[in-house]
Amino acid sequence: MPFVSGGEMFTHLRKFGKFPEEQAKFYASQVVLGLEFLHNVDVVYRDLKPENILIDKTGYLKITDMGFCKVVKGRTWTLCGTPEYIAPEIILSKGYGKPVDWWSFGVLIYEMAAGYPPFYSPDPMKIYEKIVSGKYRNAGHFSPDIKDMIAHLLTVDLSRRYGNLRGGPDDIKQHKWFKTLDFLSIVNRKVEPPFVPKTKSPTDTSNFENYEELPIEVASVEQLPKEFSEF
Repeated sequence: MPFVSGGEMFTHLRKFGKFPEEQAKFYASQVVLGLEFLHNVDVVYRDLKPENILIDKTGYLKITDMGFCKVVKGRTWTLCGTPEYIAPEIILSKGYGKPVDWWSFGVLIYEMAAGYPPFYSPDPMKIYEKIVSGKYRNAGHFSPDIKDMIAHLLTVDLSRRYGNLRGGPDDIKQHKWFKTLDFLSIVNRKVEPPFVPKTKSPTDTSNFENYEELPIEVASVEQLPKEFSEF
């Protein structure tokens, strides 16, 4: 993948606090298309979050970090992902598939527009309890349409979760929240981005945070061969 100089969505979201709803919608439309592509080739992404989405120099997105991706034609049972974004069926060890990405998509929309996730606690176990209950509070400034969009995604009942119904991703793309947006124009990058990161040069790294490099220690013997055999 070429260098994406705009940095992580996470960095910009923390900088601005939250995104205006139209900006969140612009980003969400691209994520829908990205997940639709992956699901069409039977790949479940499993780690959707702002840290794994980059904004390029033109203001459009790139989904990155495919480390948790897995080809799943039926069900899989691995517990993985980021606590605030994990779907309830993963937590309940029921076996899961593509619908987990649509749950995470609902969490992403919420966090982009609110500035914080719908399910949060300092204790991961408390987060899981909230997720399994499916209960959350909308931010006071949410429009009726974004509330309805999120409600159809953050649905514990898989038979009612958008993206998993007969219409597939089309149910999401045809939702009234997206009525002012043309997906073909998004595909062709004809929609003017609401935000374009400032870059000084093609190799400018100023939009990325600095992280301390730690030494890598490689074990001489594989300690957990069975645990990750079906990962």
